[in-house]
Amino acid sequence: MADIHPDAMASRFRGYLPVVVDVETAGFNASTDALLEVAMVVMDMDERGMLTPGDSMSANIAPFEGANFEQSALDFTGIDPHDPDRNAENEETALAGMFKSIRKAMKAKGCKRAILVG
Repeated sequence: MADIHPDAMASRFRGYLPVVVDVETAGFNASTDALLEVAMVVMDMDERGMLTPGDSMSANIAPFEGANFEQSALDFTGIDPHDPDRNAENEETALAGMFKSIRKAMKAKGCKRAILVG
């Protein structure tokens, strides 16, 4: 198998690194409803130029003070936001670690920005 050029991702996507993001929330209003889980996958490219999943990150998020919880959203996800076994992290801390990993991947792949793929 031939090695792929380190800047192939940047060339293909005009300097953008695709990052697949999935979130689970306690409702649809970002201002009032809690973020409960977040997962991100940095995309890689194989020697044929096909996108493949690369490094993945995920975290259970501790709800912010005063967060709203829509029961229908909790029923849908099956998440108990107050379960101590979730080992939930502060949202800012969890996202900062994920963004650091994404910046490292951007540099390695010659990309200037990351782009969310939801």
